[in-house]
Amino acid sequence: MGYLLLILATMSWSFVGILVKMAAAMADSSLITFARFAFGVMFLGLFLWVRFRSVKLRYDMSWIWIGAIGKCCNYFFENIAISIGYSYGNILVGPIQTIILLILSIAWFKEKISWRGWVAAALCICGVLSISWNGMPLALLMQGGAVTTVLFVLSAVGAAFHTLSQKKLAHHMDSGTMNFSIFFWCSLLMAIPVPIGFHWTGQPAFWPIAALLLLGLITGLSFYWFSQSLRTVPFTVAVIVSNSGVLFTILWAYLFFGDPITGYILFGTALLMGGLVLLNWPSRQKLRESGGA
Repeated sequence: MGYLLLILATMSWSFVGILVKMAAAMADSSLITFARFAFGVMFLGLFLWVRFRSVKLRYDMSWIWIGAIGKCCNYFFENIAISIGYSYGNILVGPIQTIILLILSIAWFKEKISWRGWVAAALCICGVLSISWNGMPLALLMQGGAVTTVLFVLSAVGAAFHTLSQKKLAHHMDSGTMNFSIFFWCSLLMAIPVPIGFHWTGQPAFWPIAALLLLGLITGLSFYWFSQSLRTVPFTVAVIVSNSGVLFTILWAYLFFGDPITGYILFGTALLMGGLVLLNWPSRQKLRESGGA
């Protein structure tokens, strides 16, 4: 069951780019972000009620609000970038988030970074640069070709603080309560700008509406699926499978929207995956402690 949940979570994340692109044909980024959280809370709350007959909402810890604000920034800037760029662009968020977390670990938590951390960060940086550049002339890149990369950096900053909040809150509540609480407050926060700057980008249609619902389903359940899978799936396997999702993200972008996949994109993706796997791969000491090879 753990492997099934891991695959469900990974494949769900791989579809985010094309679903946001589909939804953008009808709604602007503020509505897409609000819908992701609102439908996510609805699906997650329904699941928790059916599964446990209990839904708990917390608001009494500062890290809940830090996580909510971070996740709002994560989704809002990611949705804008995908709407104006390629649907596979969100593969940049994970590695940039990794680099930001390493910086925060050094500057904020005064942690020492191992050689693997530095090598992984270098691979992620090179991968991000390769994908962002994508062979464009430097003049074109400076004139606005890097706008989507800047938006993904802002998205990654939000994702980093959401990740930090999860690590802090995991000691105080279960994953269901934590995600439900954060996403509930995210939906309220993102409801504020909707009536101010909202506009339809196209006519309401079946597929954009279905995309919004699916994005909500992914938001509400994928993080829970992943956390549950880690209870039975070896961490090394979870690392490889979850990071392989970027390959499917690129595949869906090509199949559904015909987004160009160049050698720069493939090379950058290989570097990103290598950096993320290297950073998350357990050390020999941890493998011995867990009884691994």
